[in-house]
Amino acid sequence: MIALTRKRTKSGRRSRPRRRQEPGWRQTLRFSPYAWAKLKFLRDFGGTEVGGFGISNAHDLLLIEDVVMIDQVCTPVSVEFDDASVADFFDDQVDEGRSPEQFARIWIHTHPGSCPSPSGTDEETFVRCFGSADWAVMFILAKHGATYGRLKFNTGPGGETQLRRTIDYSAPFAAADHDLWSTEYARRVTVLDPFAMRHGTFPDSDVRDFRPDSPDMGASCDDSPWNASEWVAS
Repeated sequence: MIALTRKRTKSGRRSRPRRRQEPGWRQTLRFSPYAWAKLKFLRDFGGTEVGGFGISNAHDLLLIEDVVMIDQVCTPVSVEFDDASVADFFDDQVDEGRSPEQFARIWIHTHPGSCPSPSGTDEETFVRCFGSADWAVMFILAKHGATYGRLKFNTGPGGETQLRRTIDYSAPFAAADHDLWSTEYARRVTVLDPFAMRHGTFPDSDVRDFRPDSPDMGASCDDSPWNASEWVAS
C-alpha cells in the first residue's frame, strides 16, 4: 500500500501529496557470498548463457546458499535443461532432506551480454515451468553486475513483485572453490556454438544504464541480444 500524506508549509499552504512507501513494499533476494561468487564464476567461465536452480535456506527461502547446475545445452542466446537431469536433481535434493520450496522455486540463468532483462521466451518459460508452483522466482545475472529478479505468486489472487538483490555476510559461508566449480561446469554444460567459448566474441549491450553490481531491478535497455532466446526448462 502506498499512502499519501500532506503537510503544511511555513506559509500555511498545504504542500503537494508525497508518496510514502510502506515497509516491505519490495522484497530482497539475498545471496550468500559463496553462492554469489559461484554464480559470477559460472557466468564468466564461458561465452554462453548458463542456468541452474538456487538452493534456499530452510528458514529463509529468499536466502540463496548455493547455485546448482543441471545438464544443459547452451548457446549465447539460449539454454536448455535436460529433462532426465532435472528429475535426477529433484530426487537428489529430496534424498538430502530438502523440500521443493528450497530447490525448485528459484530459476537462475545468466546473459553473457550486459542486459539482464528477460526475453519473451524467458517469460513464456517462467509461466510454463513454474506456473503451477505456489510461488517462484526468476533471476538473471548479466555482465557488469546487472541483474533482474522477480517474485511471482500463483495462489490466491496472485501477484508479483520485483526483487532487490544483495549479498548477505551475516552467516558463515564456505570459501570459493574454482576447481570444483569449473568441474561442475565442464560436467553439466554442452556448448552448441564452438565459438561461444571465446571470451569477448559477442559484443556487449550498452552498459550506461547499469551501475556495476547494482541492486536495482527492471532497468530498461535494448535487449536485442536476447529477443531470440530459445530457453526451454522442462
